[in-house]
Amino acid sequence: MTRAELVNRMSSREITEWMAFDQLEPFGAGARDIGHAIVASTVANVHRGPNEEAYKIKDFMPKQGKKEPQSVGEMIQIAGMYTAALGGKDLRDKEE
Repeated sequence: MTRAELVNRMSSREITEWMAFDQLEPFGAGARDIGHAIVASTVANVHRGPNEEAYKIKDFMPKQGKKEPQSVGEMIQIAGMYTAALGGKDLRDKEE
């Protein structure tokens, strides 16, 4: 179902109720992420050293929310890594 179809078939109140329900009982991608995080933490804990602290499920959950903006230097560094990974050359004049 597309977003437009959803809006035509459900009221704002019903959508809000589903959003509230998802906060209590996650479904869809949220539930899948929790399931994967449980498996990942279990595997990591089985293979950790005897003196290492146990991993928590939240250690393996995808980070949500806004990211910090990248600086110009970080953007240039990432572009350089992509260029190198794809076999390209940095053609900028380098100051030495």
